[in-house]
Amino acid sequence: MSYSYFALLSRMKYINRWALMRNAREENLSEHFLEVAILTHALCVIGNKKWNKNLSVEKAVLRALYHDAAEILTGDMPTPVKYRKEELKTAYKKVEKEAEERLLSTLPQYLTEEFGKVFFPEDYATLSYENKLIKAADKLSALIKCEEELRSGNQEFATAAASTRRKIEEMAEELTDYYLDYGIKIKYMHSDID
Repeated sequence: MSYSYFALLSRMKYINRWALMRNAREENLSEHFLEVAILTHALCVIGNKKWNKNLSVEKAVLRALYHDAAEILTGDMPTPVKYRKEELKTAYKKVEKEAEERLLSTLPQYLTEEFGKVFFPEDYATLSYENKLIKAADKLSALIKCEEELRSGNQEFATAAASTRRKIEEMAEELTDYYLDYGIKIKYMHSDID
């Protein structure tokens, strides 16, 4: 069966994340993409306003919206599997790239180049800091999920929460540190409102 690009994108809502974990509430790929885009936007704006960085907010947010688009075709590969060995990580990166290329090939020819710039931007090197922030936003999204599960009484996410927080701290980015101190507290303060 052949799907078009937009039909494939619409299937994101059927792809659940955290497959190896018992979830108090399932999280699908659509929700994750949106949260990562929102977090990327926040990190870029904070960076530009608080630390006078010259980040391309629009490009970063657009890339964040598609950051795991390959998973529409591959499914969500659990992190402990994906990053266990360097050979697996390299092989999975290749599979992801092929999936992104396949996804793009479902577009009409006149759209392929423009959408391709999101997946494979020509100025990728100049967007390296923005790409780091997308990774940071991805990790922050994972931490938020873990914290929400823990707040729901699901202790199965305790190890994942500690590991994810450690990875964020290892990134040693002032923006992620700031968000951990400020942004997540605001999120949970808001969630306590009846």
